[in-house]
Amino acid sequence: MFSVLYLALYPGFGSFKGIKGWTQAGQWEQQQKEADARAAAYLAPFASMTVPQLAADGKAMATARNLFQVNCAPCHGSDGGGAKGFPNLADKQWQWGGDPDTVVQTIMAGRVAAMPPWGQVLGAQGVDQVVAYVQQISGQQADATLAAAGKTQFETVCAACHGVDGKGNPLLGSPNLTDDIWLYGGDAATLKLTLENGRNGQMPAFGDRLGAERVRLLAAYAMRMSETGS
Repeated sequence: MFSVLYLALYPGFGSFKGIKGWTQAGQWEQQQKEADARAAAYLAPFASMTVPQLAADGKAMATARNLFQVNCAPCHGSDGGGAKGFPNLADKQWQWGGDPDTVVQTIMAGRVAAMPPWGQVLGAQGVDQVVAYVQQISGQQADATLAAAGKTQFETVCAACHGVDGKGNPLLGSPNLTDDIWLYGGDAATLKLTLENGRNGQMPAFGDRLGAERVRLLAAYAMRMSETGS
């Protein structure tokens, strides 16, 4: 009797779909709608808050922390400290700019950064000269003669993106080369590799996946980490 009743209500008997019209996909979609509705109700109070206000709100930051651990920690680390090739979010340096609108845009749409290879343009000697100059302007010890020659090369080849003073350009995502913060490393061997072969980095867009409210919460969380260091 149970089997007959089950096969009448649910699919399982040939092509008969069952009286209830139940499917796994349909059940999943219904559960997803219910989950989305609960999430929307939970996030609703945050909709009218600015990013700085969210950063100062304990409940908002508790929610943002969970979002960060799931979506951002695999690349940036659970503490936001980053790794080689993945920016540290717990310092005050922003490659693309650190104002609320820019941080939201970064998370929403993603970023693509590309430094072209300069090995063939500069030649082996030119690469060594520019490496020495970059080390010098970042406060490292470097060969003075090489650095002096590298300054000319830098102003010719590198200044267009990094600026004549080497302080970078957030509009282009060009890093500041005069501090001790390095995305790939600031030692001579790594700088040489960077110059010779270039670098390519991409942060995926999270807007479609997370929606505007969650993105704003993450932006607030990232800005809070930048201010507090954690």
